[in-house]
Amino acid sequence: MSRIDELINKHCPDGVVYKGLQEIFETKNGYTPSKSNKIFWIDGTVPWFRMDDIRKNGTILSESLQQITKEAVKGGRLFPANSIIIATSATIGEHALITVPHLSNQRFTSLSLKPEFSTKLDMRFVYYYCFVLDNWCLANTEKSSFSSVNMVGFKRFKFPVPPLPVQQEIIDILDKFTMLEAELEAELEAELEARQQQYTHYRDELLRFDGEGVKKIPLGDIYDFQYGTGNTIPKIGGEYSVYGSNGIVGSHNEYNSENSPVIGHIGAYAGIVNWGKGKHFVTYNGVICRMKSEEVISQYGYYLLLLQDFRSKANSGSQPFVSYHILQAPIVSIPPLEEQERIVEILDKFDALVNDISNGLPAEITARRQQYEYYRNKLLTFKEAA
Repeated sequence: MSRIDELINKHCPDGVVYKGLQEIFETKNGYTPSKSNKIFWIDGTVPWFRMDDIRKNGTILSESLQQITKEAVKGGRLFPANSIIIATSATIGEHALITVPHLSNQRFTSLSLKPEFSTKLDMRFVYYYCFVLDNWCLANTEKSSFSSVNMVGFKRFKFPVPPLPVQQEIIDILDKFTMLEAELEAELEAELEARQQQYTHYRDELLRFDGEGVKKIPLGDIYDFQYGTGNTIPKIGGEYSVYGSNGIVGSHNEYNSENSPVIGHIGAYAGIVNWGKGKHFVTYNGVICRMKSEEVISQYGYYLLLLQDFRSKANSGSQPFVSYHILQAPIVSIPPLEEQERIVEILDKFDALVNDISNGLPAEITARRQQYEYYRNKLLTFKEAA
């Protein structure tokens, strides 16, 4: 019998009490102070959290990337320290424990313990159980202009209140498990980064060379570059994949290319190269790369595009922009077709090891995360008291 089982048998042999979320927590919506009022934003001292904070700094936070002034706080009331912010619109399925008084933007709902539960629930336990709540939110969304959680059901969500000794044992186990999982994941990610650097080195060596039968020509002689079309949000449930500047972004019932590279040409992802599989649609912020040379096989041409550092060459301004001239200008090495096939075979194997989510180290990282989530969910599953 595990320590958890012993504690449950001792403190709650008949099961754990569950309460509706709204019975336990004060719920408040975040908001964004007016951006046009500079008084709200200059020399601010009040932490104001967004999704970027979670993505960049994790899920237990004491500092925010942006701060607002006290004048921006409605009624002078902040969300209390040691409360949860959970995403209930737009990007759903994320939460964080905030350890200082704060505010957040409107994508988050704040959960703070009501006074009568302040001695019954440890916020570290709440933090861990909110991973279960995240999954519920993802499964209970409503669609309009953007996704949002069914807030009626959200407030009725049944939250367990196990005895404090049980909570503390779960916290101790998950704290240690989280630390071990993070250390292992860091080791795997370091190994993956090393493999990626090794792959880039060998790719560059294989593709940059001189020799008998090797031609030097500009990329503009290999590809016809053409901007994509359409600037609306892609349809859901369409037949063909849609590529924007940052990869697959949806589906569409039309297509304008088949098995060709796609390059982001404007915005944050300008210069990123993707491979458009099968028939696909490319939006206005992507460039279709149509092969026009019979001396280059398609996959070799794709690797030549990956070799170029288009991102660093992007024109500066209000947002990065990769022009046709930038795409057409690089001079590349074109060996005979047999040598191209040999190089592609080598790079395909290396690429699969490093980048394919179903093989190699990325799959190992994913498996570790799934294993951690499985045991975390088992620890957080209780028999409900009658």
